[in-house]
Amino acid sequence: MNYRSSKSISTQAVWVCMVLAVVFQEITSSPAGRSPAFLPHHFTKRSFFDIQCKGVYDKSIFAKLDSICEDCYMLFREPQLHNLCRSECFSTKYFVGCVESLLLSEEMPKFRKMIEYLSK
Repeated sequence: MNYRSSKSISTQAVWVCMVLAVVFQEITSSPAGRSPAFLPHHFTKRSFFDIQCKGVYDKSIFAKLDSICEDCYMLFREPQLHNLCRSECFSTKYFVGCVESLLLSEEMPKFRKMIEYLSK
């Protein structure tokens, strides 16, 4: 094997890795690709504390409440909405507005218990 063919193989390997990284990023960042066992980076414990949650960190509860905020953002496409919905550990009027907009008002008592668990 000469220098050119080994350089060509190396270049192809780099391109394959780059394509796989982009595909992986798209799968993990889209709502359809999300599953409880494979959560995107914003479900980290640091994110939990960044939005002023002071209770017990439960990844599944956090993910459920965050998905409401994300769905609300997808509905209205307002850039600040996702952060406003999550602020103060999901306890603002924006979160309530998102729940109502997504027609989930009947589940609000369950969400309040989840928020309380994360907040205290």
